Amino acid sequence: MLRKIILRSFIVLSILILTLLSCKNGKVDTPQKKLSAKPNILFIMSDDHAYQAISAYSDKLIKTPNIDRIAKEGILFTNASVTNSICAPSRATILTGKHTHINGKIDNIMPFDTTQVTLPQLFQKAGYATAMFGKLHFGNNPKGVDDFMILPGQGSYINPKFITQKGDTTITGYVTDIITDLTLDWLDKKRDKEKPFMMMYLHKAPHRAWWPSPEKFKEYSQKNIPEPATLFDDYSNRGQAAKSAEMNIRDQLLSYDNKVLPQAIEEIGLPIADSRNKLYFEKADFARLNPKQKSLYQPTLDAIAEDFKTHWPTMSEEEKMRWQYQRYMQDYLACIASVDENVGRVLNYLDDSGLAENTMVIYTSDQGFYLGEHGWFDKRFIYNESFKTPLLIRWPNQIKAGITNDEMVQNLDFAQTFLEAAQIEIPSDMQGESLMPLLKGNTAAWHREAVYYHYYEYPAVHMVKRHYGIVTKAYKLVHFYYDVDEWELYDRKKDPQEMKNVYEDPAYASVVANLHKKLNELRLKYKDSPELDKKFIDLSKPVN
Repeated sequence: MLRKIILRSFIVLSILILTLLSCKNGKVDTPQKKLSAKPNILFIMSDDHAYQAISAYSDKLIKTPNIDRIAKEGILFTNASVTNSICAPSRATILTGKHTHINGKIDNIMPFDTTQVTLPQLFQKAGYATAMFGKLHFGNNPKGVDDFMILPGQGSYINPKFITQKGDTTITGYVTDIITDLTLDWLDKKRDKEKPFMMMYLHKAPHRAWWPSPEKFKEYSQKNIPEPATLFDDYSNRGQAAKSAEMNIRDQLLSYDNKVLPQAIEEIGLPIADSRNKLYFEKADFARLNPKQKSLYQPTLDAIAEDFKTHWPTMSEEEKMRWQYQRYMQDYLACIASVDENVGRVLNYLDDSGLAENTMVIYTSDQGFYLGEHGWFDKRFIYNESFKTPLLIRWPNQIKAGITNDEMVQNLDFAQTFLEAAQIEIPSDMQGESLMPLLKGNTAAWHREAVYYHYYEYPAVHMVKRHYGIVTKAYKLVHFYYDVDEWELYDRKKDPQEMKNVYEDPAYASVVANLHKKLNELRLKYKDSPELDKKFIDLSKPVN
């Protein structure tokens, strides 16, 4: 009898201990955590979010405490980059783990090769619950996701329409908040909690034309943003590519971008220089405002219009450049402030639900962006502000908190990294390398010295010439081709702002020779070639 009592007492005590261990902050862990040691994957990507506008990299422009949390509790990569700095190609590379000349999505126009196996498909096949909410930018029916709501094309900031499995739907509100609401609703109520999850949480912001929420619009329109040292770059010591690009803040930004109402321009006797200014106010985000929303935006729009009418007529060209820079950056940063707040909402949910401990959280952008450097906005170039992208990863108990890494990593590597973390077999035709050694602090096991880049979308908007190149920690060798044949070399250590092409400098002759050899090797490794260059040029030419 005594033995039975002792045995029962042991069983009860064991159950009590197991129950206590399965609780966190008074909440029982999800069934998924008890059933599987495989981690959840939360992939957060913004559109055109420059690393310069994340305070984990630099707090000169903005504070982003919630995005910074990912770095403080994980790893910050300072040399992360893309293979092709434009939206849809970057996303295709992330989804396939292949360069754009392999997956077909070389630019925003050429079709994606739909026979390619994508990351969500592999996770779904391996038993993960999968979902995608936000901006995909190409294709209306993503494969491998149990649930999705994606913006058509670029999508809208205000009262956006979404493509869903059940048809199109429009949701009233601000897009950054809505995408987060959808993500949290799926995580909390809709996902199969018996499975680990792979969630792609994809923001539209801060893509052009940078419409903030009304409260952030008002707040940031009153801020003075520091100017970059190269705002008035004259592109000397470089070739035709930099000189002929059409992304200058003074010359190529529209009044719509700067939120200057058409009537304000007409009132001071100026012509509406570009017909798109009126068109966008009549057709784009501003036109989507309902009366209540418009009443919230109108005071700030009126203040901008009044400032424009008062000062613009007497401004010098330099003053106009500065005025447009402020307007651009105020709205761009205001959009990011909303992204940061919403990332905080999701991180808090993970913490409060007990999911954080077994969830890898990734924050990145589909490429970098110019924030006035070289006088530019937009991206496309292999130059740093466009080529480099933010990359912050948190994975409790796996990644040591607060570490920084400067190895040459790319969006090409994301797919392999997530698959290895989830213990899913990696397809042999993927072209990147898993970042797992770096996440584990084993830098000695990482052997990549250089990355490869190739940009194709020319002739096209912004007129950035086709080019490819090789980038190491120390140097950058670039070949511009198609209607030019120009080479550039930049010393990334001595000239971090990339102001002087030293390709013809005799002092760099041995560097040039070595990088040419390595560039040829990379082209061969990644199956790129002059023949492919010609093929894509021919395909992009209009048919008569």
